[in-house]
Amino acid sequence: MSPIIMAAAGTISVALVLYTIGVFWERSAGELRVPHVILFWAGLVCDATGTTLMSAFASGTGAAGTLSVHAVTGALAFALMLFHATWATVTLARGDARMRASFHRLSIGVWLFWLLPYVYGMLQGIPALAAMGATTSLTIAAAVPLAIGSVLCVRAAMGRRHASAVTR
Repeated sequence: MSPIIMAAAGTISVALVLYTIGVFWERSAGELRVPHVILFWAGLVCDATGTTLMSAFASGTGAAGTLSVHAVTGALAFALMLFHATWATVTLARGDARMRASFHRLSIGVWLFWLLPYVYGMLQGIPALAAMGATTSLTIAAAVPLAIGSVLCVRAAMGRRHASAVTR
C-alpha cells in the first residue's frame, strides 16, 4: 500500500475517533461544551487532511476528477461536518441553554451520515473486499449507519419512556 494512502487512511481514521468521541461525549454530557467543539474542529481538520492526501494520490494515478459515489458522499459529509462545527461554535457563543441541550441531535445525524463515505471508502480500499463491487460496498456502507442510528433511536425512545414513567 502506498505511504500516501496509509497516511490518508490513518488521518481519516483519527478524524473518526475524534469526531466519535466529541459526538458521544456531548450526548452523554447532556449539553454542548467547549471541549466537544474542539473535538469537532479537530476531526474536521483531520478529515480535510486525509481527504487532501487521498486526492493527491488520486491525481497521481489519473483517478482524480471522477464523480464517484464516494466523492459525492464524502463532499456532502465534509460540508455537513463544517456546518456542524460552525453551528456548534455559534451555539456556544449565543449561550442559549436550550440550544446547547438539544445540539446532540444534529451531532448524531452528521456523524451517522459521515460514516457512509468512511465505511464505503474502507470497503473499497481493502483489496480483498474491493472485488465485491461498488453496489455491494455501498449497500453495506449504508447499512452500518442505518443500523447504528436505529439502535440509538430505540435507546432514546426507551430512555424517554423510562423518564416519563419515573415522573408519574
